[in-house]
Amino acid sequence: MKRIYLSEYNTSMGKLIDVQHPLDYKEKHDPRSINIYADKLMYNPGKYLNYNETYYIMCNKGVLSSKVVHRLTYLGFKVVQVVY
Repeated sequence: MKRIYLSEYNTSMGKLIDVQHPLDYKEKHDPRSINIYADKLMYNPGKYLNYNETYYIMCNKGVLSSKVVHRLTYLGFKVVQVVY
C-alpha cells in the first residue's frame, strides 16, 4: 500500500478524498479535501472514481482510510493513503 504524509501532498497530484463521516469531516478536515464517506465510496466506487486517475485517501486517524485504500487497490483503482 502506498502512503504519504499530508505535508507531502499538493493538489496537482490528484484529488484528496476524506472518507470520514460527514459530521466528523465538518469538525476537522483539510480544506483541500472533498468528503466522500467510506460506506458510500465502497458501495459504489465507480460512481466517484475513475480507473485512470490517482486519488489520495485520508481520514482523521488513518484506520478507515487504510481499509478503503486496501479495498480500492484490490478493485484496481490507483489510490494512496494520506496520513498526518
